[in-house]
Amino acid sequence: MTERPRLTPAIADVRRAVREGFEAAGLVAGDTVLVACSGGADSLALAAATAFEGPRAEIKVGAVVIDHEMQEGSELVAAETAHKLAALGLYPVEIRTVVVGTDGGPEAAARAARYEAIDKVAEETGANAILLGHTLNDQAETVLMGLARGSGAKSLNGMAPVSKKGVSGLYLRPLLGIKRETTEAFCADSGLDPWYDPMNKDEAYTRVRVRKNLLPALEAELGPGIAEALARTAETLREDDDVLAELAMDAYKKVAKEQATQISIGVEDFKALPLAIRHRVVALAAVVLQAPMLARVHIRAIDELVDSWHGQKPLTLPGIRVERTGETLALKTTKTLKTGAC
Repeated sequence: MTERPRLTPAIADVRRAVREGFEAAGLVAGDTVLVACSGGADSLALAAATAFEGPRAEIKVGAVVIDHEMQEGSELVAAETAHKLAALGLYPVEIRTVVVGTDGGPEAAARAARYEAIDKVAEETGANAILLGHTLNDQAETVLMGLARGSGAKSLNGMAPVSKKGVSGLYLRPLLGIKRETTEAFCADSGLDPWYDPMNKDEAYTRVRVRKNLLPALEAELGPGIAEALARTAETLREDDDVLAELAMDAYKKVAKEQATQISIGVEDFKALPLAIRHRVVALAAVVLQAPMLARVHIRAIDELVDSWHGQKPLTLPGIRVERTGETLALKTTKTLKTGAC
């Protein structure tokens, strides 16, 4: 950009969110961040604000653009987005093309491929953190979708403003307190031309139906502020779950023994744990075993082996087999575990 945009409320809000995101993540002078940008209003506003705030904090700012090849002309969109980012002063700007698989449906498969590519670029560039453009609206949609799945508090936590990325580095979501209309105003006020993804209007996707139909219906019936209320709910539940997760990790280390292809749990000590901790211990074991997230019905079935055991047959659950022998509960997989994973 050749001219500095005037400071409007939208520009000020997004820039402030980025500054506070830097502080929350503990980023310091000399660090490098990478903005994941699709070219849409949310990530483009994030990129522009980070390009402004980064140099003032002596933080280097690069970007990555992912081409999923799921739409005709996607390579042109990626190239145009990269050009806009370079004009904003971001460097380096990497374009990566990914192959989207089929596991878990198109949305989940695209997300998995995208994050894998973004993580790879972060590793190559030595980035300390990856900035993602999720907004308050995205948070509200995520909470509603988690509620519909009925898979417990973890699914209602929404997205964390700061979360760990692999063995090192961070994911930052500075815009979780910013509404989508603000990022759109930011782009308009800054003279930026965002790309509008036609897939965001395709009601074949659950998130689009939630965005276009469910949230507006809730606003109409219950009054304004639904998105903000859902985001507050996610924040509150995440605070509670952080404490429970820490307690569960301590309990897991005490009662679980990781072996080559299974995790063994002593029933006596396990049974003495509060249910909320027990269930989280099982969920942790499933993660270590590289199994899909267990649903409530699966967790309750495992409870039966603990509380009401009378010689039942082993359970065959998604990705694992659970068997009780005497006072030992064994969660088994065909994969070889990396012991000490938790």
